[in-house]
Amino acid sequence: MNLITSFLLILVLTTQIFAQQKYFGVDGKNITDRDGKVFVMKGVNLGNWLVPEGYMFKFNKANSPTRVNNVITELIGPAETKKFWIEFQNNYITYDDIKFIKASGVNSIRVPFNYKLFCDETYLWNTNSRGFELIDRLLEWCRIENLPIVLDMHAAPGGQTGDNIDDSYGYPWLMVDEDSQNQIIEIWKSIASHYANEPLVLGYDLLNEPIAHYFEEENLNGNLEPLYKKITASIREVDQNHIIILGGAKWNTDFSVFGKPFDEKLVYEFHKYWMPPVQKEIQEYVDFRDKHNVPIYMGESGENDDDWVKKFRELLDDNSISWHFWPYKKMDNTRGPVNFNKPENYDLVNGYAEFDRSTYKSVRENRPDIVKVKLALNGYLEQCKFENCFPNEGYMDALKLDYSKKAKIN
Repeated sequence: MNLITSFLLILVLTTQIFAQQKYFGVDGKNITDRDGKVFVMKGVNLGNWLVPEGYMFKFNKANSPTRVNNVITELIGPAETKKFWIEFQNNYITYDDIKFIKASGVNSIRVPFNYKLFCDETYLWNTNSRGFELIDRLLEWCRIENLPIVLDMHAAPGGQTGDNIDDSYGYPWLMVDEDSQNQIIEIWKSIASHYANEPLVLGYDLLNEPIAHYFEEENLNGNLEPLYKKITASIREVDQNHIIILGGAKWNTDFSVFGKPFDEKLVYEFHKYWMPPVQKEIQEYVDFRDKHNVPIYMGESGENDDDWVKKFRELLDDNSISWHFWPYKKMDNTRGPVNFNKPENYDLVNGYAEFDRSTYKSVRENRPDIVKVKLALNGYLEQCKFENCFPNEGYMDALKLDYSKKAKIN
């Protein structure tokens, strides 16, 4: 073997090794980082940023993205509403947020998104390229901070949950509608093609909280894993690099819908809220991990007091389970790492959202002064900026996160 041949062989082998280590992977029960070492996710969800939720706006009745948008449009009109959402997306999560998240000790984040950001359907006045623009910008910030992300389809075509969180029509039509299934397959394939060579993408979370418990008599659960298989097959046509994350039925709690793993890079995700933070509440997922020799991941929890969060986080750590708590930031609320104050006159916005708006007459009669409403909404856009946020110290202590870096970033 001559010198040139030897050099080329070494180059090929080195390239292969580098390629194998470039992306996050799966090794038995463990997620592995880009160096092949065990990686346990510890982080937060960027909730409300790309999928606005009514309760984070202090709305009860207008609780989905579409309904939140309708309230704001009724209050200030379509042109001003378009400006509001563009500025909201620019202000709510910024590079300063990402710097703080990383500095606090977080090693990864979950990014919920609405499928409409990646197609021609109207959504918060965006174009069909807006999703890639926002995620690409986020990735540039995350690249500087070395903070990997999980891409989470929180709202899917037709609706996967059948409630407010999926911005649907009150039924998980995705589970029975072929057109919706074809659309989600194509959107995930497009996303995977775009990010196939992106090492900062940790994985693709195919569906958030599919099939709410309201629909048990509909026998929809059996449709979930076959759909996951179709989406995964489509992704693998363009991307063999990234982890695929599968959530269970009934709000990501029911793993009985799963058979044997059908891909070499699967992670199984559960969510847990409002239960005692004790071993028996997660044992079925630990048993699933042991039986199938696959990683499990707690993708959402929180919305509770500091003591509960601390105990549940410790339980997850004791079981070597990856976690992302929900959400990172929220207005006038201590149940999350970061808080910001409610702006002046915001009660006018909140009050209108709770009125009966079922007729045009009620909309006309209940609409408050537009000048004050604009001031309130502009105040929201200002208050949600990182510079005006402050840490919930007890909550961050519960997650073993360091809030002292906030002042340094400001």
